[in-house]
Amino acid sequence: MSQAKISQLKKEMAPYEKIDTKASIIQIVNTLLPLVILWYGTYLSLSVSYWLTIPLIVLTSGFLVRTFILFHDCCHQSFFKSKLANDILGTITGVLTLVPYRQWKHTHTVHHATSGNLDKRGTGDMWLLTVEEYNASSMWRRLCYRVYRHPFFMLVIGPIAVFLLEYRFNRKGAKKKERMNLYLTNVLIVALYTGLSLAIGWQAFLMIQGPVFLLSGLLGIWLFYVQHQFEDSYFENEEEWSYIQAAVEGSSYYKLPKVLQWITGNIGFHHVHHLSPRVPNYNLEKAHNASQDLKKATTITISKSFESLNFRLWDEKNKRFLSFKELKQYVDKPAEKHKVELARKTN
Repeated sequence: MSQAKISQLKKEMAPYEKIDTKASIIQIVNTLLPLVILWYGTYLSLSVSYWLTIPLIVLTSGFLVRTFILFHDCCHQSFFKSKLANDILGTITGVLTLVPYRQWKHTHTVHHATSGNLDKRGTGDMWLLTVEEYNASSMWRRLCYRVYRHPFFMLVIGPIAVFLLEYRFNRKGAKKKERMNLYLTNVLIVALYTGLSLAIGWQAFLMIQGPVFLLSGLLGIWLFYVQHQFEDSYFENEEEWSYIQAAVEGSSYYKLPKVLQWITGNIGFHHVHHLSPRVPNYNLEKAHNASQDLKKATTITISKSFESLNFRLWDEKNKRFLSFKELKQYVDKPAEKHKVELARKTN
């Protein structure tokens, strides 16, 4: 991508990086208030029928995902103009979503700075091996990788392993402010959960919060996974890697129905977000529509996105994802022959 094109994209994004405090406050009201009301309504439904509780759990989980988007914007300092206001709301929403604000802010910033860079993997991203790395790995490492990339482990065990366990501990090298924020988050989570358990009974609390946590965690991991794991994504070594190309070509436009787009805070416009993290979530669609180059980003529909569950390894030679099933026959084929076959399938 030429320097002129990069400058043009940055110029196109500038108007949409402006924070609208009124819009941010409206989002707090239309997200956190329904979350509280739905959670309480879910509790009341337990005395009627759990069949009534289930759809309310789904709705509550959706609003918890939307709460995470507010948290996410605070981490990028794109929700309020005030750094202090972002830090306060980020910490509060971090308690609700079980994510320590300052720790996640650090790792997510690294994710943005290294997304698609094969030489700088390992912080704020999902474990990814190339075909060559996988073939050179020990049997034990291959087994661990296969388990990690399995949909059940990733989407069901993953939320428990990450949100419930990993985020309760400081990362290595964390500075004092980050460590103290994690301790504060843990204390507030314990206080909140203890208070709710005492108020409604621990059984009722688990019947509500358990499914809400698992479903919202599953949805959160899915959104993060699917928007970087598509067939012709972007991964390069340091010397060829480009931040702009990684943003535009390595992040997808996840085209969702309007209701789901609203619930997920426009995060489907992930290519816009990676290009300019300072664009608030309520401006992402506007920024997308304003740029002809961004409209050309890889578009993934819900039905198409499920194909990503088969994408397990990155093939550096042909710049595409492979399934484990494809691996043996694929690596035995010359690159050019495979490109011909791929073109034939496409046509």
